Amino acid sequence: MQNFEGKSDEKVVEFVRNRDQEEYSEIVDRYQAKLIRYVFQLLQDEDKAQDVVQNTFIKAFVNLQSFNTKKKFSSWIYRIAHNESINYIKKYKKEILIKSEGWFENVVDDNRNIEEDLEKKEVRIAIKKSINELPINYRSVLVLYFFEDRSYEEISDILRIPVGTVGTRLGRGKKMLAKLYRNESSI
Repeated sequence: MQNFEGKSDEKVVEFVRNRDQEEYSEIVDRYQAKLIRYVFQLLQDEDKAQDVVQNTFIKAFVNLQSFNTKKKFSSWIYRIAHNESINYIKKYKKEILIKSEGWFENVVDDNRNIEEDLEKKEVRIAIKKSINELPINYRSVLVLYFFEDRSYEEISDILRIPVGTVGTRLGRGKKMLAKLYRNESSI
C-alpha cells in the first residue's frame, strides 16, 4: 500500500491511473462518508444513498481516465454523485419518502437543559422537513453550500450551472426554506 498522506486527490488519481488501480481504495476512503452524507440529503434513505454512492464510485473508476487532473477531483466526483442521485430520483420518484429520522435528530448534549434540547430538536426536525419539501434544484444547492461547505465555484462545477445561478438558487432556496419553515412551525 502506498502512503498518500498529504497527497492531493489529483495526485492519487494520477497514481491510480498510471501505476496501481488497487489504490483506488484511497479515493473511496476519502470520499465515501462525505458522498453518503450528501446523497442522503437528497434521497432521505440511508440504504439508497449507499447504493447510489457505490454506483458513483464504479462510474468514477470506469471514467477515471477522462478526469482532467488540472481540475478539482472533489467537484468531479460530487457531480457524478449528484447526477446519479437525480437519475435515481427520476427513476424511483414514487418510492422516495420523506423520513423524519436522520442527521438532525442526534443533537442532544448532556450539558444542556433537556427542555432546550427538545425545542432545538423540534426546530431542526421542522427545518429538515422544510428542506425536503424544496424542489431538488434548490435543495441540492442549499445542501452543498451549508452542509458540504462547498464554494459557489465548486457548486457551479458540480451542478454544471453558472456561478450566478448558484447565487440565485441559494437566495431563492433560503427564502423558500424560511417560508416553508414558518408554515411548518406554525402548525
